[in-house]
Amino acid sequence: MENRNNNIVPINEELNVVKYEIEDIKNLIYTIRGKQVMLDSDVAMLYHYETKYVNLAVRRNKERFPENFCFQLTKEEFDNLRLQIATLNYQTDNKRKVTRKYLPYVFTEQGIAMLSGLLKNEIAIQVSINIMNAFVEMRKFIATNSNIFNLSTRMEHKFLEYDKKFDIVFDELQNKKEEEFNQKIFFNGQIYDSYSLIIDIIKTAKNKILIIDNYIDDSILKMLSKKNKDVEVIILTSQNSNISKLDINKYNKQYPTLKVAKTNKFHDRFIVIDNKELYHCGASLKDLGKKCFAINKMEDVNFLKSIENLIS
Repeated sequence: MENRNNNIVPINEELNVVKYEIEDIKNLIYTIRGKQVMLDSDVAMLYHYETKYVNLAVRRNKERFPENFCFQLTKEEFDNLRLQIATLNYQTDNKRKVTRKYLPYVFTEQGIAMLSGLLKNEIAIQVSINIMNAFVEMRKFIATNSNIFNLSTRMEHKFLEYDKKFDIVFDELQNKKEEEFNQKIFFNGQIYDSYSLIIDIIKTAKNKILIIDNYIDDSILKMLSKKNKDVEVIILTSQNSNISKLDINKYNKQYPTLKVAKTNKFHDRFIVIDNKELYHCGASLKDLGKKCFAINKMEDVNFLKSIENLIS
């Protein structure tokens, strides 16, 4: 039958008596709501009682445990605490886990002092002394290192400010990159940069890519392999182009669908994306970066309509 004495709860006989040093106890102290506290389960472990009986003693003596002595954690507080414990376990190779059916209670230094008078066994006195000394040392440590903690907090705020500034700069760079698509000039030797820009343009297509270039070769297929899936590609070129049916068939087996048609209606090179965006290229796509040339985005929709009329 359960003991109804308010000042006594049954000791957990299954626990082996372990002597916890001050350093061990300090690792069980956390800061929550600006207070240094210990979990009810850790307090129970130190006093060699089961957690349910520790909390039972508190419930039977509510008037002795105001909120600044003992309080129940919120779900958010408990989740944050479990993260702290997980980090501590990783750093110290401590395998202690915290899984609870109910949200735990925590005790401040005053709460543990009050509790020590209720949990009476042969080890209670020494455990209480060690716990009190651990709290004292933690207060000294925090007081001694308060400047470091304050500096850490200020640095955290600075990092947040830098993150915001970085986001602004990054957005500006992204906008600038979009502007570079409108007009870009390349000089002899800028092969990688020019190929990268053409590939970036190709990647923007959602449905269709039209390429008009009289002197293409199979190098265009390598660039078109970067297109989005299911985007149709049509190439209009002249009889002078150097791309074989075998190359086209091989490409279509892996990156459908590519169609190549011959025409003599164009002199310059153009790229049309999704029938919406028109780019004019000053060099054949097979010669990118070999000589000075420019790529321009044609903003006038009438140019795009003129191209479509020539094709139809």
